[in-house]
Amino acid sequence: MDELGARAAALVARRPQDARLRRVGTSRAGTPLWLLSVGHGSRQALVVAGPHANEPVGGATALRLAERVLADPRLSEGADATWNLLLCLDPDGARRNEAWLSGPYTLGHYFRHFFRPGFLEQPEWLPDGADGAALPETRALLELQDELRPFLQCSLHGVDVGGAFVELTRELPGLAQRVAHAAARLGIPRELGPYDTLYWPTLGPAVYRIPPPHRGDLAAAITEAAVESTWFHPHPYGTVTAVVEAPMWGVAAVEDPARPADAEGVLRIVSRTLRRDTGLLEGILARVRPSLGASPDAACLLAPVDDYLLVGPGLADSWDPDVYDAGDRPLPPLDTARLTALRLAGRRVALRTAGLLHQLVTASGEDPRDALPELDRLIDAWCADYRDGCAARWIPVARQVEYQARVVLAAFDLAGRHARVRSRSGDAGWGSGAAVPMHLE
Repeated sequence: MDELGARAAALVARRPQDARLRRVGTSRAGTPLWLLSVGHGSRQALVVAGPHANEPVGGATALRLAERVLADPRLSEGADATWNLLLCLDPDGARRNEAWLSGPYTLGHYFRHFFRPGFLEQPEWLPDGADGAALPETRALLELQDELRPFLQCSLHGVDVGGAFVELTRELPGLAQRVAHAAARLGIPRELGPYDTLYWPTLGPAVYRIPPPHRGDLAAAITEAAVESTWFHPHPYGTVTAVVEAPMWGVAAVEDPARPADAEGVLRIVSRTLRRDTGLLEGILARVRPSLGASPDAACLLAPVDDYLLVGPGLADSWDPDVYDAGDRPLPPLDTARLTALRLAGRRVALRTAGLLHQLVTASGEDPRDALPELDRLIDAWCADYRDGCAARWIPVARQVEYQARVVLAAFDLAGRHARVRSRSGDAGWGSGAAVPMHLE
């Protein structure tokens, strides 16, 4: 976190006529939220890095974009544009992930030091609408959006294990081809059926349209993520938001269109595995909870544990052919890409929960129930499934950054070509009412 601010300040010192750095808010722990602005055009582009605490690549991407804009006047003066780069939306959460950032970049090391706050503590979500935004990070972003009224907003995310994809609040024709080209050049798989876009419209391979927010139950919020958020808040200004996902560990099968012989059989295994793993972790939590204490740090780690254990069985039921009601909402065609994405998602819920539990027990300084050996065994086995069963491979940070930067530049180019669309603020189903802010990736 400190390095991000220092590098941005050095860039401004080098080009003070073209770049500015200002504080646009303060986190819950008192950490500054820094906005790096490059250029002096009238058209505003907003890039939000670090909205999820465990997805650090966006900060490096923001700095690379700043360097690109400074080096190419066509991206600022030539486009009458100012680039506004929020270096990290959740700096407090990002700091909790610093234990794995220096490596080694192994799955076990990552998940044992993984942190992401509970769903209600994630600053992009608006569970009570924009007027009820409680987190200072959220309020700072909303105020920035209202100030800038950007024609383009890019939210930089990361997939821990899987592939690259983009989510849009409205279509940018031609973006899917740009994504395909960037991914192919950099050797990054595209995710052709992410579990959180399972029911979303597809705008092209690995590009999906985010449905307008609406009130929904827990399962709908998890599987659709069409909830009130800062992605849609600037929509009345004509803003198009692109959520750019870049994988840390890539899995080639997430872009495999082949149809397995027994798709429903595979789906049953995925669902039952998640249900079984959740049960194991619920048992471990019940054993260790009495010895964890009630410190703020323990509460911070317990909140996401409780969230993951809550949603795990619901996710399993929503995929299980023997449980869900296909007549109510049939699943899309289940090719290898989609089945692999669901397998990765189920395993992700379990591994994140196990890693957080491992940190809780370790931080307590005692393990009277011998939970750590069991958690170590589960984490090792589940990481081996990712590594050996799914062929997950680490993607160097430089390639993650370059991929994200290329997609953002493509979105900037395409968004600049299209006229402002009318506001949907009066459309049915659109509003600022409360919604359940559940979105796992």
